[in-house]
Amino acid sequence: MNPSKLPGGPTQDEVMAVAIFKLGLRAGDLVLDIGCGTGKVSIAAAQVMAHVVAIDRRAEAIRFAKNAAKREGVKTIEFVCGEAHDFLAADSRIFDGAFVGGSHGIAEFLPVLAQRVRRNIVVNAVLVSTLQTTVETMQDLGIFSEVILVQIARSHRISESIMFKPIDPVYVIVGKGAAC
Repeated sequence: MNPSKLPGGPTQDEVMAVAIFKLGLRAGDLVLDIGCGTGKVSIAAAQVMAHVVAIDRRAEAIRFAKNAAKREGVKTIEFVCGEAHDFLAADSRIFDGAFVGGSHGIAEFLPVLAQRVRRNIVVNAVLVSTLQTTVETMQDLGIFSEVILVQIARSHRISESIMFKPIDPVYVIVGKGAAC
């Protein structure tokens, strides 16, 4: 399966670097990746963490992410196909950090997620409506920290020079978990 066929596609490296930094990951952490898509963020986090739980509601995304992890030799990712809200209702673990790349139902699962994360929750959003919903929900929960707008442009050769082509901007929304 081609990752460009998955809606949202893989997270850009530069955006992922900001998101991973804002998660404040430490060796041995247990991390939750909601809306794992191609598995790119889960794989990057697994390079630092002891264990990552990667969830996506699309079976094709889970298959792709599992294959990507296998190619990279990463064995510390637990893949779950399902909805974030259902997973959080059935699994009682406390996570050190959570990355949300898939925002379907975020207003419903964010209050539960906040109670299950010790440190940071990072949400990547490309839609202004997702930005608004996430910030308002985090503010209502008293966990909102900041929003960072990440806009990348990559160089491309043109004639005998270079030009820059922009990549769609991403809002990186950061909140503090409430679990003790």
